[in-house]
Amino acid sequence: MTVSVPPDVQETLRRALRAAGSNECGGILMAEHIGQDHFMVRQLTVQGGGRFASFVRGTRSAFRALSAYFRQSGHDYTRFNYLGEWHSHPSFSVQPSETDHRSMLDIVTNAKVGANFVVLLIFKLVDRETLEGSAHTYLPDGTISPSTLVLEDLT
Repeated sequence: MTVSVPPDVQETLRRALRAAGSNECGGILMAEHIGQDHFMVRQLTVQGGGRFASFVRGTRSAFRALSAYFRQSGHDYTRFNYLGEWHSHPSFSVQPSETDHRSMLDIVTNAKVGANFVVLLIFKLVDRETLEGSAHTYLPDGTISPSTLVLEDLT
């Protein structure tokens, strides 16, 4: 799986990470399917309220954001859909923790979510400007796979 993040979304991430400081922040990812196993993040939510080593996403605001995204994209769910979650690890490695793995597996195995897979992106800022991140894909059978994260250039 390849997940690309365009410059405008990267700037949203930078602003959120700067505002959160040493606390974690995060939200959900909404993406466009642009090729075989390739997705471009088109929108994401930003939720603060995290602590130094934890973040819990609010579901009500996530559902509102998804509903708006689906309306904007003409309910073309095969092309535009929920991709997964993102959060920050400002003081730690951008690799998922065991808690992160459990949370994502809970989402992908939840029949109410109905996902064939979900992606977790974890970010941190280096020198208050440079994004560092990782991507992992989770399948309903419990498979966890490192994925390719592409931070698109302005050009």
